[in-house]
Amino acid sequence: MDLLKEVAHIAGKPGLYRIVKPGRAGVIVESLDAKKEKQMVNASAQVSILKDISMYTIDHNVSTPLGDVMMKIKEVHDDSLDLDVKIASKSQLFDFMQTVMPDFDSDRVRESDVRKLITWYRILLTNLPEAFVASAEVESTEEAKTAE
Repeated sequence: MDLLKEVAHIAGKPGLYRIVKPGRAGVIVESLDAKKEKQMVNASAQVSILKDISMYTIDHNVSTPLGDVMMKIKEVHDDSLDLDVKIASKSQLFDFMQTVMPDFDSDRVRESDVRKLITWYRILLTNLPEAFVASAEVESTEEAKTAE
């Protein structure tokens, strides 16, 4: 999930964005959807890199990186994640979390966090499936391309 260092969530904007390059007044991003729109995001905007996000666990000294949680979702549910985040109840969302991350802290992880996690997982699975390829596989594929 090394590609998560190039993917960001921008507070107040729906969806996820790939960071293209820094600019003078902020950062240029490209939406991770069919439109692939590029835009400049002001330096004062709250931009969260997915690689830096983690989920709370029961052990207050430890948290699980978002990439690891998403890989576990891929292992357990793959493309068949049929939970509708718009109508799912809190208990359904937390049951889902229990299947992929049994040690998550239900007191500190909010319902909205789980909804975002599922939404982001679907966006990445659809628009950036290479994010779910193990880094060793990516390196070997890149080495094979370089050798040719």
